[in-house]
Amino acid sequence: MDRIQAMQIFLRVAEAGSFVRAAETLSLPSSTVTSTIKSLEKYLQVRLLNRTTRRVSLTPEGMQYLGQCREILSLIEHAESGLKDAGGRPQGRLRVDMPGGIAHFIVMPNLKDFYRLYPDIYLMIGVSDRQVNLVQEGVDCVIRTGELNNSSLVSRPLGRFRWITCASPEYLKEYGIPETPDGLSEHRAIHYFSGSGRRTDELHFLSGTENLYVPVKGNAAVNETGLYIKMCLEGFGLAQLAESIVSEDLQKGRLVEVLDDWQPPSVQVTLLYPHQRFISPAVRAFADWIAGLFQKGEVRG
Repeated sequence: MDRIQAMQIFLRVAEAGSFVRAAETLSLPSSTVTSTIKSLEKYLQVRLLNRTTRRVSLTPEGMQYLGQCREILSLIEHAESGLKDAGGRPQGRLRVDMPGGIAHFIVMPNLKDFYRLYPDIYLMIGVSDRQVNLVQEGVDCVIRTGELNNSSLVSRPLGRFRWITCASPEYLKEYGIPETPDGLSEHRAIHYFSGSGRRTDELHFLSGTENLYVPVKGNAAVNETGLYIKMCLEGFGLAQLAESIVSEDLQKGRLVEVLDDWQPPSVQVTLLYPHQRFISPAVRAFADWIAGLFQKGEVRG
């Protein structure tokens, strides 16, 4: 039995709370994960995990062993990465999760530059507007927009998005151009729903220091940025989006900004990753690269 690999598999099972999910994130057969844990428990002569039909949980001995495994594996990774940093470039698999708008309109146009700098990093890009659990799902780092909800993760602010209200020319031809939020009762909006708890039918504006939430009627709600933009382009209603995400559509007249005197509040963009004693070179490389896009003005806030 490879004890280092066994520790890695045990750590992933403990964090994921599932043999199947751990196998998926490690790209291993479920049978390999199960047999490795059984062999490890037999070698240590102690039960590490409680198995139920729905979830795996740690025994007291498993909890103690988990902390020791994290320390040992972190030290090994740090030692190896130090040697690799001295003689080469960051490498290995890096799993990153981000909203669809950032993936399609910010990361993708600059991705070739990333690979010119870091050709040995294998990126696994997850695209979702939902908030993933980094530890359970085996994600190395995420990009999130908006306020953080008491996150226990390490946060690195990247910048702020200027938010705008916009619509297609076809929509504005039919419904007219709104002059103030008070006139939105005669308009339609594309509703956006997420796990934030905010009402889906509201548009958000900032008047001085006062937040203004205006309900607007609509025919559909979505929870993915790409579809939200597509519906706006097709004339389904008003939408509120980051200006940098739709800058090309605005420049080419496919979308038109409205209510520019009543802008929505700007939105914080943050990179998050789990607390670790040592940060892997691949995570550090990606963090520096994405932060550089904001600092160089590639992403207009």
